[in-house]
Amino acid sequence: MKKLLLVLAVIVTCCMGTVGQIVSAASERLDPDSVRREFDNQPYFGLYKDNYFIFGPAVGQRVTKENTNIKFQISIAQRLTKSTLPLGTYLYLFYSQKCFWNVLENSMPMTDLNFNPGIGLTKPLFVKNRYIGKVSLIMEHESNGRDGDESRSWNKISLAANIMVDPNLMVHGKIWIPIVDGMNNKDILDYSGIYQVGVQVFSANRRFTGSVVLTKRRGWNFNYNTTLELAYRLWKRDNQYLFLQYYNGYGEGLLEYNKFHSQLRVGIVIKPRLFSDY
Repeated sequence: MKKLLLVLAVIVTCCMGTVGQIVSAASERLDPDSVRREFDNQPYFGLYKDNYFIFGPAVGQRVTKENTNIKFQISIAQRLTKSTLPLGTYLYLFYSQKCFWNVLENSMPMTDLNFNPGIGLTKPLFVKNRYIGKVSLIMEHESNGRDGDESRSWNKISLAANIMVDPNLMVHGKIWIPIVDGMNNKDILDYSGIYQVGVQVFSANRRFTGSVVLTKRRGWNFNYNTTLELAYRLWKRDNQYLFLQYYNGYGEGLLEYNKFHSQLRVGIVIKPRLFSDY
């Protein structure tokens, strides 16, 4: 765990050395006072992670009805406090739901449905009077809502940081203390990982974004689950994007967390206004 904490500390320290500031969709520079006002005055209910609906086949094997599916995610956040708490934090309720839907099979079964509620504190970060991102401490639960042999669940106490190196580059890291309570997934850290790091880039006009997320599986080998994403905004003043996602590794869904998947899907994504959480 000390090494995981060191990884996140290095990311945050390195990024703070190059101070940037967020640029909104209208390319407006945000000073600390305006950012704090936005946190105080923003709607209590909003997006958390990306919300997407994508479809595509497996990569590296014969394409079949069983390995070509829809994956969609719904992710929202609800701010529970009207103003700041001690240390300039805000209390949020988070909820994400991810589903795998085999629409090409008979009866079009939803084969895996993952629920991920959480509650935590978020603190906006300022360096040299510039807003550079945020840090969040979250208690979260993830399960597939099943019983018997197909039951999967675990809990995490997560520390996450999103840092804007400059208006066109964001890096992020997340580590967690796992509490594995699922009887059928005691080895989930070997597949779904022990921490993650990533980078997200934006074009100058913020019409195009690309990201890479690496999730480290337990062990000393160079064993990462990899997610590559590309998005292009359809309309200049909207937050809907054409979306491509490539996943390679284990742990994409809870039911088959210990099975390798290499999947390419395309579709539509709706993104949070400033940057995406992972």
